[in-house]
Amino acid sequence: MTITTGDSVTIEYTGRLNDDGAIFDTSLESVAEETGLAEQQPDREYTPITVEVGAGQVIEGMDEGLVGLEAGDTETLVIPPEEAYGEWDEEHVQEFETDDLREMLNGQTPSEGDVLEAQNGREGTVTHVDDEVVEVDFNPQLAGETLEFEVEVVDVN
Repeated sequence: MTITTGDSVTIEYTGRLNDDGAIFDTSLESVAEETGLAEQQPDREYTPITVEVGAGQVIEGMDEGLVGLEAGDTETLVIPPEEAYGEWDEEHVQEFETDDLREMLNGQTPSEGDVLEAQNGREGTVTHVDDEVVEVDFNPQLAGETLEFEVEVVDVN
């Protein structure tokens, strides 16, 4: 059965950055253990995922790349930023006065690399801290990246 929009598809996958091959996500426990991802996410279960093709449950490039495949197929999908998490955008980097942010964080001063959650639920990474200003990057972590997914179609319904 060839995959079309609306089908329920179960896949195994491994996601890599296209420029250096670094693995950032996988459904395969063996790959997660090899790369250290399992240590970073100890409570995560590494199992195939099931998605409805075209329903926006995965990034656009993955949705489009699954169409036309069949159960048992293995494919490498190369997905540009505009079909993944978008281009990195300076407008998503915000500056906060250090004293104001410290007050919002109950007296805590953030450190570079900390992840903060905004009131709207978006997460941002602290990229700079000094006595006057804290800079937080609210771009998705994979913004601006071309992604490569090795996908195996396990089942199609």
